[in-house]
Amino acid sequence: MTKPSSDPRHTLTLRDVSEASGVSEMTVSRVLRNRGDVSPQTREKVLEAARALGYVPNKIAGALASQRVNLVGVVIPSLSNMVFPEVMTGISEVLEGTGLQPVVGVTNYLPDREEKVIYEMLSWRPSGMIVAGLEHSDASRAMLRRAGIPIVEIMDIDGDPIDHAVGISHRRAGRQMAEAIIAAGYRRIAFLGTQMPNDHRARKRLEGFEEALAKAGLQLVDREFYSGGSALLKGREMTAVVLNRTPDVDFLYYSNDMIGAGGLLYCLDKGLDVPGRIGLAGFNGVELLDGLPRKLATMDACRLEIGRKAAEIIAGKASPGAKVELFPKLEPGDTIRPVSGQH
Repeated sequence: MTKPSSDPRHTLTLRDVSEASGVSEMTVSRVLRNRGDVSPQTREKVLEAARALGYVPNKIAGALASQRVNLVGVVIPSLSNMVFPEVMTGISEVLEGTGLQPVVGVTNYLPDREEKVIYEMLSWRPSGMIVAGLEHSDASRAMLRRAGIPIVEIMDIDGDPIDHAVGISHRRAGRQMAEAIIAAGYRRIAFLGTQMPNDHRARKRLEGFEEALAKAGLQLVDREFYSGGSALLKGREMTAVVLNRTPDVDFLYYSNDMIGAGGLLYCLDKGLDVPGRIGLAGFNGVELLDGLPRKLATMDACRLEIGRKAAEIIAGKASPGAKVELFPKLEPGDTIRPVSGQH
């Protein structure tokens, strides 16, 4: 039996596995592609040899006939935002055991970067694509529309999907939060959040929030924006700016829980009565923040379920609809006053 080359730069082939296992290349191919009738003993011998060598099949070569590889492209804006790792968990749970493997591209909320990521992923001819959001450049939309594979846009249903969409209505989420804040008696309300030319979901929540305020004859008394990650420190800094500029604010609505948590810590450090003197709310329902001195009011973005349902569509485990809407639940926590008559 000939030993495979010890040169680490040598690309292993079926012949190397064949020689290491003592069976023909055709049999090795059948085992590795899980095709054909091969005895359990021979199969184990081939798999053990492949494992010992570190052999990885060339899926591109194997995909030439089908023109597809068993990859699912997942395009998300951020890995530092705690929302998206949980979405990935849901996707991975469903794809486990299907033969489909998710691969991730990060866009940093930049449309031109998203275009490049989509182009690179589609060049590998994946079996499906999961893409965050409904807003894309014309070129990205054209590529996805012509890809000939299932496309699932996630996190948002406020718009027209290319193929399928799984998510929540961010406009409705914003309206619901505003209605709860108004019902609790707050009137001097400020918004603190990320710059939103490219964070369309945060923009839609703010639009829904302002719609509900207007319906009640109110409007925001202040707003503060930032660019960069969703950090506790940023939340503290922004809260200080708003309260110094508009000291009679009685409610702070944050675009996400992380800056909301920073704001809560700032208010408690300053000895402010939360939620009596000032109320606060975020968005996303991040469990990491459960250890705060007060439980921040928030809404769960249904991210785990979004990941699962998107992957089910890609894997053919669900009857896809053009839109699959999920409904987040408002958690008032300890930072919104109880509505009179409620306990």
